[in-house]
Amino acid sequence: MGTETLPPALEIRGLTKCFDRLAVAGLDLTVRRGEFYMLLGPNGAGKTTTLRMVSGLLQADEGSIHIFGVDARRDQVAAKQIVGWVSDEPMIYDKLTPLEYLEFVAGLWGVEPDVAEARALELVALLGLEHVQHSHCEGFSRGMRQKVALAGALVHDPQLIILDEPLTGLDAGSARLVKSVLADRVRRGCTVIMTTHILEIAERMGDRIGVISGGRLVAEGTLNELRERVGRGDSCLEELFLAIGEQDANVA
Repeated sequence: MGTETLPPALEIRGLTKCFDRLAVAGLDLTVRRGEFYMLLGPNGAGKTTTLRMVSGLLQADEGSIHIFGVDARRDQVAAKQIVGWVSDEPMIYDKLTPLEYLEFVAGLWGVEPDVAEARALELVALLGLEHVQHSHCEGFSRGMRQKVALAGALVHDPQLIILDEPLTGLDAGSARLVKSVLADRVRRGCTVIMTTHILEIAERMGDRIGVISGGRLVAEGTLNELRERVGRGDSCLEELFLAIGEQDANVA
């Protein structure tokens, strides 16, 4: 089967979620296999709600979610097995060391113990955590906790990695390291979906960029495609983002 006939990494149709207001409004979104997709938008646009529904952490009210062809609303276990999730608030077990935490998480996904140990050691080294690999996580800085959380999302070798503001609280060196790890995963065939308010990073790393507002996808494309849409051939992403926001406000 050729790659052109394979289902996309993520296909969302009519996705809807309402709390006290409509947070996600019939969203349609397709993310291709092996791409680094940046999902951008102002605060309250519906980005985190969307990603939480894709990750299985939040139930959708309506619509469909397919991850590499798996119906994520019907078969949540199968979908979660191929997804890694990193939130903007790292949630790890303080009483465990990084190695213990990674082996614990790997065990939850049914990874064989010897494979889990090897992957844990590799990730600890990759993310610069070797000097604290035997220390309890309770004393870690936010940046260190974020790196442990990222390692935990990668330890079962997911095909789709979803990250919600993963660079929050990281110093420049740690942020560069995390970006390098994610770029390497994409080169190896993984698909990454990431939200960030740091538009320079989205501009530099994203293969395609989606802009969401009011729970709707209002613009999407490569940087050059967004430039063509706005009619500004040499604009940076920050200028494009603001222009798209103005266009959407005028339409509304």
